[in-house]
Amino acid sequence: MTVTALLDGPGAEVLAAACSEYRPGGELQLVEKLRRRYDAALVTTAVTQAALRHRAIAKFGTDADRMYFTPDGLEQATRTTVGTHRAARIAAALPGASVVDLGCGIGGDLISAARAGLQVTGIERDPETAATARANLTTLGLTGQVLVGDAESTDLTPYDVVFADPARRADGRRVFDHNAYSPPWSFVTGLLQRTACVKVAPGIPHDAIPPDVEAEWISDSAEVKEAALWSGALYAGKPRRATLLPGEVTVSDAPEADAGPVGQYIYEPDGAVVRAGLVTAVAAAVDGWLLDPRIAYVTAAKYTPTPLASAYEVLEELPYKEKALRTWVRTQGIGTLEIKKRGVDLDPAQLRKKLAPKGQASATLIITRIGRDATAYSCRRITG
Repeated sequence: MTVTALLDGPGAEVLAAACSEYRPGGELQLVEKLRRRYDAALVTTAVTQAALRHRAIAKFGTDADRMYFTPDGLEQATRTTVGTHRAARIAAALPGASVVDLGCGIGGDLISAARAGLQVTGIERDPETAATARANLTTLGLTGQVLVGDAESTDLTPYDVVFADPARRADGRRVFDHNAYSPPWSFVTGLLQRTACVKVAPGIPHDAIPPDVEAEWISDSAEVKEAALWSGALYAGKPRRATLLPGEVTVSDAPEADAGPVGQYIYEPDGAVVRAGLVTAVAAAVDGWLLDPRIAYVTAAKYTPTPLASAYEVLEELPYKEKALRTWVRTQGIGTLEIKKRGVDLDPAQLRKKLAPKGQASATLIITRIGRDATAYSCRRITG
């Protein structure tokens, strides 16, 4: 039984009951209880939907309470904060534009675009997923259409903007090679010859990005979520951009920066800044320099708050030797140990286990390569 069975009639009734009584971990008990009153297959579908709505809160907030999901659709959907940012950028460049979403899934991006005042059409190959997207627009009171069709055969001439989110999974596994996307990369690059926005994995190689296309890496609450490729009327003139959400902090210029010895503070740039190759923007923001020209750590003599990076006060430089680090942990009474690393081959979890922190104090250990050598720094994370 599918999501469409829950849209009205007995299905809507059992879904309301399932959602009102759902508690994580209590699915089996809830199924048994509801089967005393409702059809067994309908109950199973409704409880599954209630569980998906609970999981979806992290991506969709309070909208999740009214939306419909499929397991794959929820997994692959864009979270609202990112979708809202992207839709706002399209609406700012082309107010009221018509947007076609190729492979719209459950409609997460359609929702954001419709709320931004754009005219939206979704194209989805799977009829059940298309019905789910259609139901989500309706339940949220938004205007738009969702058609069953194939992205590669869709006539794009009626639309001002094309949005696409190529599938990056095969046989249930995440695909990292852009050449393995579906639709294929050749189709994506063809889209980028017109006014388009294409969502890609954040690991997209810089040399794979066509000329006159901007790549924007987006993080949300310091976690890199995706990259978006912008072309045509949506290209803002800068080839690389990092956007940090919430707050809409954007950086697109990378001034030159020198490398030098460690200062009183070390800055760890946001992952979107690193992916975009804009680490030197952090150095400019904090009046600092690079620890090493090939490593994404910035250092400075004084503390300057910046949304582009996390900051750590350097307390002590330590030799990168297990015995010396174990002695440091013991003498400092460290029990909570955060380990950050760049440019060195180590597993922080394994190293933490070997260092056996058991005390009451907290500390951050930054291990990085400077030149050919690995160096460790005892640090205090600066918060607030």
